[in-house]
Amino acid sequence: MLLRWLLWIAVVYLLVVSLAWAFQERLLYLPHVGREHVGTPADRGLPWEEVALETEDGLTLDAWWVPAQPARGSLLFFHGNAGNISHRLDSIRQFHRLGLSVLILDYRGYGRSEGSPSEAGTALDARAAWRWMVEERGLPPEEIVLFGRSLGAAVAAELAASRDGAEQPAAVILESSFRSVPRLGQRLYPFLPVRWLARLDYDTESRVAQIEAPLLVIHSRDDEIIPFAEGEAVYRAANDPKRLLEIRGGHNTGFLDSEPDYSSGIEAFLDELSQLPRR
Repeated sequence: MLLRWLLWIAVVYLLVVSLAWAFQERLLYLPHVGREHVGTPADRGLPWEEVALETEDGLTLDAWWVPAQPARGSLLFFHGNAGNISHRLDSIRQFHRLGLSVLILDYRGYGRSEGSPSEAGTALDARAAWRWMVEERGLPPEEIVLFGRSLGAAVAAELAASRDGAEQPAAVILESSFRSVPRLGQRLYPFLPVRWLARLDYDTESRVAQIEAPLLVIHSRDDEIIPFAEGEAVYRAANDPKRLLEIRGGHNTGFLDSEPDYSSGIEAFLDELSQLPRR
């Protein structure tokens, strides 16, 4: 009887492992959690325009450009793994109040964007947004801040690491970031061999070591999805100049729960940029 129970436990465990391997993309990418738009920047009293971004592999991505007047700079916004750009209206308003024009996009397969999400695909999506800002909008790279939250932090870090010299952004802000998908998965599911199973990487920890621009890491000790220790590890791996802004509140609400400290912390970081020498 004991051997039979052990055999059943082994079979169930192997089934769980197999399902985790087969469906890991569906566990990470959640484009169907709120695919329909729930509003526009106009609902927050903000000027805006629709933007169609063209990727190198021929997809069209949905994006919004929300200009600030006058603008202290521009921010390229990469959101998390669920929902769409219309679910980030409060964040857009926060950055707009800081004097930043905002370009926010939906990754392939999200919202009204074409295609299906993938790690290579989100990197192409980020490059399409960067090209639009620099080449079509004519914005100097040194006036662009890259911002990413959760999964978006990994996307922003990858884009920033690929920029150097005159192409590097003014700064990078990573909020609720994780070290990498395998490391986070192993922390959250210690009973599974996640590091062996993972086909997705999103290695933010190694990417930040390649970033030349000033970096601000934001994380909440109350984050129930990505532990604070993950953000700390990303911060430790980064080059100077860097700052760590500790906030409070949940993974999806910390940026609101921590007002006004959240916005004032970002503003203090932005104020420092003009005093830092370019490398």
